Amino acid sequence: MNFSSAKGRHKINKGSLNLSSMIDVTFLLLIYFIVTTVFTPAESLLSPALQLEEGAASQAQDFEPQIVTLEMQGIHTVYVLGGQVLTSRVEFANTIAKLPIAPGIIIRVKNEVPVGFALTAVQEARNAGFERVTYVPTVD
Repeated sequence: MNFSSAKGRHKINKGSLNLSSMIDVTFLLLIYFIVTTVFTPAESLLSPALQLEEGAASQAQDFEPQIVTLEMQGIHTVYVLGGQVLTSRVEFANTIAKLPIAPGIIIRVKNEVPVGFALTAVQEARNAGFERVTYVPTVD
């Protein structure tokens, strides 16, 4: 038996790890991320795109939406527009015909209102000349 060759086998498989290529890859990744990073100023330092002109007065009614709510009062369906309670289709049509058409109209329909009344309100808004009619079902 040759015992000297068994002792020599342990020394043959020792390997070393070459770190120079690992360092090169790390530096290349670091350079890549530095070059591709976009530096933007903080949002608090940016000037707003919309400026308010001095002396320009805005009316509150320009921004208020026109909302009609359909709800049940007892067994009758009513149209509520602002503080007005309108009980008939004709009364509703005459009232919305006087409103400005440009801002549009929002028709909110409560859950217990029959579908026919909701369709009637949308059709009357279209007949009055509103191009932007928004139907909003609500669940109470």
